[in-house]
Amino acid sequence: MTEASASDSAQAAQAAIADEFAWFGDWTERYQYLIDLGRQLPPYPDELKTDAYKVSGCQSQVWLAASGDAHCLEFRATSDSSIVSGLIALLLRVYSHRPASEILATEPQFIDSIGLSRHLSPTRSNGLAAMLARIRQHALAASR
Repeated sequence: MTEASASDSAQAAQAAIADEFAWFGDWTERYQYLIDLGRQLPPYPDELKTDAYKVSGCQSQVWLAASGDAHCLEFRATSDSSIVSGLIALLLRVYSHRPASEILATEPQFIDSIGLSRHLSPTRSNGLAAMLARIRQHALAASR
C-alpha cells in the first residue's frame, strides 16, 4: 500500500484507508495491518520526545510535533505502542501535508468506516481522540 501523496485530499486519503481495510476479513488481520503501518512511520527525533510534544490523554507514550503554516501543516509522531503507532500512521495520512482549513474541515470518518470505533479499547479511543484534538489545535493555531 502506498501513502497518499500531498496532492490527494484528506477525503481521498480516508477513502483509500477504507478500501485497504475492506480487504481484511477479520480484526486480527486488521490489527496486524495497523501494526505494520506503524512500523513504517519515519523515525521520530529523540530531541522531540519531550513534554512539550507529549500528547496527554493517551495510555501509551505518544509524541506529536507540527511544522509549517496555514498553507501546509506537516505532522510527525510516534508511540511506544505498536497499535497506537498504526493509528498515528492513519492520522498522518489523512491530516499531514494539508492546509489548516482542510484539516479543520475534515472529520475523521475513516474511524467509523473501518470499524475502529467498535474495536478499540476505551483507553485507546481516548488516546485517538487526544491525538485528533492536538492535530486540530495545531491547525487552529496556524489558521489565526
